[in-house]
Amino acid sequence: MTKRLRKKQNADLTNYLDKIPAIRGGLNWVENNGFVTVEQQNTGAYNRIAQKLFGTPAVSNIDLDEFGSFVWRQIDGTRTIYEIGQRIREEFGEKAEPLYERLCTYFYTLENVKYVEYVETGKKE
Repeated sequence: MTKRLRKKQNADLTNYLDKIPAIRGGLNWVENNGFVTVEQQNTGAYNRIAQKLFGTPAVSNIDLDEFGSFVWRQIDGTRTIYEIGQRIREEFGEKAEPLYERLCTYFYTLENVKYVEYVETGKKE
């Protein structure tokens, strides 16, 4: 069995709700009136060209909505996605449903844009 296949099989055995998210180091964000704004640095060759030619900003401010801001404040590198979901249910009740489908999609998006990373189980910070 190849190393890649073993790694994939081990990843499949991990329940997504048991993952422990942590905000990626070096990411700047501010909280204002209960809402979170994440500062996205626009780096790279294409972004520099766009900044010079079209005047696009060097930093984009990403404003999170009520749910996103609440979730963001729960991410501390010790709580699992499941535990964060329980806090959302306590705070928002039925308004948050379908809770775990939305939450998993949200964390998948945060991971893809490199806002969060996952702490290894057993290595809680």
